[in-house]
Amino acid sequence: MEATMAATPATTATPNPLPGGDAGILIGDRVYSEVFLTIDNSLIPEEKLTPTPSMLDGLDLHTETDLRILGCELIQAAGILLRLPQVAMATGQVLFHRFFYSKSFVKHSFEIVAMACINLASKIEEAPRRIRDVINVFHHLRQIRGKRSSSPLILDQNYINTKNQVIKAERRVLKELGFCVHVKHPHKIIVMYLQVLECEKNQTLVQTAWVVHDGKCHKEPLNSAPSTT
Repeated sequence: MEATMAATPATTATPNPLPGGDAGILIGDRVYSEVFLTIDNSLIPEEKLTPTPSMLDGLDLHTETDLRILGCELIQAAGILLRLPQVAMATGQVLFHRFFYSKSFVKHSFEIVAMACINLASKIEEAPRRIRDVINVFHHLRQIRGKRSSSPLILDQNYINTKNQVIKAERRVLKELGFCVHVKHPHKIIVMYLQVLECEKNQTLVQTAWVVHDGKCHKEPLNSAPSTT
């Protein structure tokens, strides 16, 4: 049985040239372009770092950086309230950064995109949350930021509009990233290095390494090659 299966050629996905001469994958009667994921193209190219789409729309670098940090802090705070694993929050932050290297803060609401990213990240990391819970948590965080008294989210037309915006934003994030949403985080590598150095019991060093990485997630995700020294 195994020998028969091994000898059978795979006919569902075969390389095939596209009209422009590029290779593609034939699935059924349609040819789709191939996606290559390597360490080289997982990093943001230098030409995309500056000017960013937001800069081209007139937003200064300082304001854009503040919006990126605020968006990541919202994702982190919302993830804690939603009881998501840390890896899901980190994934949401990386998706948030990646999206805004393709689109502008001027044309897209950073709060709606942050909701979409954490909702998408919860699915990617196999800890899905209801979109209603995501919106409810962001509503609560907005009240805290505005120093207003806490009030429940009313399920009115405004809620329905927000829900539709988040769903559309999630689809837009997927489209802009070409559905390449897998993120490999260095948390496990940090632990491995600490164990190799026999420093895993040094709580100060462990916490410092963790905080430095999370801070980098807030500001500069995947925009430089990792150091090998």
